[in-house]
Amino acid sequence: MKTIQLDGSQGEGGGQILRTALSLSMITGQPFAIERIRAGRKRPGLLRQHLTAVQAAAEICGAEVQGASLGSTSLRFVPGRIRGGDYRFAIGTAGSCTLVLQTLLPALCFADAPSSLQISGGTHNPDAPPADFLMRSWLPLVRRMGVEMDIELLRHGFYPAGGGAVRASVAPVKAWQPLHLNSRGDLRCLRAIGVVAGLPAEIAKREMQRAASQLGPLDESLRVLPANEGPGNVLMIELDYPEVTELFCCCGERGLPAEKVADRAAHEARLFRDSEAVVGEHLADQLLLPMALAGGGSFTTHLASSHLKTNAEVIGRFLPVAVELIEEGKKFLVKVGG
Repeated sequence: MKTIQLDGSQGEGGGQILRTALSLSMITGQPFAIERIRAGRKRPGLLRQHLTAVQAAAEICGAEVQGASLGSTSLRFVPGRIRGGDYRFAIGTAGSCTLVLQTLLPALCFADAPSSLQISGGTHNPDAPPADFLMRSWLPLVRRMGVEMDIELLRHGFYPAGGGAVRASVAPVKAWQPLHLNSRGDLRCLRAIGVVAGLPAEIAKREMQRAASQLGPLDESLRVLPANEGPGNVLMIELDYPEVTELFCCCGERGLPAEKVADRAAHEARLFRDSEAVVGEHLADQLLLPMALAGGGSFTTHLASSHLKTNAEVIGRFLPVAVELIEEGKKFLVKVGG
């Protein structure tokens, strides 16, 4: 079978190109070779979380791999048959558990038996969707496509220590269902979730109060974790609609005031709330692959990011599925399939 050639510097030039390629290579059986991995990042090449994704994918499908080492900027991946089973993988840093999960879970939908998957590493860090996002925003929509899947946050892991863990279970999909999100409906609940570990609870309280000053009245949920899960802090703002739940977050950092953390999360939430779009920037990107596997889907988003466009291009290299982006005033219609 012909090897698909990919350029890791295209578009946003990040790890999304590699992750999508790994997922679709496993599913379709098509080998790929990629050069200039993560060329658009300050530290190009494979970091620990990307290497973990490669190694995990190789184990799950018995792939032959060349170039799987830290810092490598090129990789060749020849997949075998996807095998269900019980898998555990450790990133060893605060690298994102969620991004590794999103690489492996689509493939395990095509396995020969049910699977369980546990990833240890970072669950809440600045450069990836938090575990709560997968559980609250992404998972309910994937289930509507016919996927039997559960995701559980076992332990929080913050940057730079990591130490968190996420567990997922998934069964082979019997029949994929296209998903069309035409409207989000009226807002049912606006909630702020303030999380602290090994830090004063007052930090999270200040963040939630600040968010309320930006967004209006909201439900507040304080999550105080054991000190040994920190130090760490994250503010998450959840907008719950009948058709979709969106989650926007900002992680606390040393030297970053609580008010700034709240301002950043509230700004993203407000942009989405005040738009007419059904899904936000990050969920839009992460719906493309399951919709492509289902053979169809559509939604609107208020921002067509470089991640979204690059992901669409990579999907098109592996699957005969068209992805259209149509600008409609202040939003974009994304159509997957015919």
